[in-house]
Amino acid sequence: MLLVTGGAGFIGSNVVAALNDAGRADVVVCDLLGHEGKWRNLAKRQIADFVPPAELMAWLQGRKLDAVIHLGANSSTTATDGDAVIETNFRVSLRLLDWCTAHATPLIYASSAATYGDGAQGFSDDPSLKALKQLRPMNLYGWSKHLFDLAVAERIARGETLPPQCVGLKFFNVFGPNEYHKGAMASVLARRFDDIRYGRAVQLFKSHRDGIADGDQRRDFIYVDDAVRVMMWLLATPSVSGLFNVGTGAARSFKDLILSAYAALGTAPNIHYIDMPEQIRGTYQYFTQSKVDRLRSAGYNGGFTALEDAVALYVRNFLDADDRFR
Repeated sequence: MLLVTGGAGFIGSNVVAALNDAGRADVVVCDLLGHEGKWRNLAKRQIADFVPPAELMAWLQGRKLDAVIHLGANSSTTATDGDAVIETNFRVSLRLLDWCTAHATPLIYASSAATYGDGAQGFSDDPSLKALKQLRPMNLYGWSKHLFDLAVAERIARGETLPPQCVGLKFFNVFGPNEYHKGAMASVLARRFDDIRYGRAVQLFKSHRDGIADGDQRRDFIYVDDAVRVMMWLLATPSVSGLFNVGTGAARSFKDLILSAYAALGTAPNIHYIDMPEQIRGTYQYFTQSKVDRLRSAGYNGGFTALEDAVALYVRNFLDADDRFR
């Protein structure tokens, strides 16, 4: 039996789909469904149980699991309730870490590229406590994820026992099917696709930094299938532990992303640049790009889908289809 926290969410539901496709129906999801139609992410899936987060630790008592994939979190980069974010993203993670350690259960958990802050310290996934202490996340979400990375690194530095497999994954800008419930936190492509399809102008932010053109703010966009493939490889390779970036290693612009969608539909681009809201200008990241050397050195050779190909897959198979869900 496998536990996937956040299993009804974007990345989590894609993990559940991959597990089902691999022949596993003994998947337990821990999540909240809310009122945003998130249940549709699992409508085509088979699961063994669904556990609300508040009941998770009680549910775990007496259980034996093959692995815990911990993706559940408040992932809003604009969240302001510090107490709620720390409880959800940090303290719950600590409790799961303790449980997995005590029960010798592999733990694969989601960290985030948000831990790198403005990128001034680079994007190297050096797992050492010294390197991690140099990072300065720019928002509450990134800080909460960073705290857990530090907690794991501290235990390693002290020689304390950890789960037999303990892996943290610093996801970069993941996009793909089943992200529709995320609202403002969904990818720009998901949020702007209907504008593209119906001929309305797509609005992208102007640049407010010298030397960077409008729409040329860059991210390491990674298709969700590639991120899931990494996790499936880790499940099959329990000897690998550590902290790893999960990105393509190639930064591309928001303009590239949107132009790829126009190309997938065969329509003429219509992009309009608007001022970035002043309240986010000071914390806006203009560039992220993962280093994936450590993941490859650990043995992963799955490769990553080129942006244009990934967008075409997403557009043709999901965004422009009658049924957008996996």
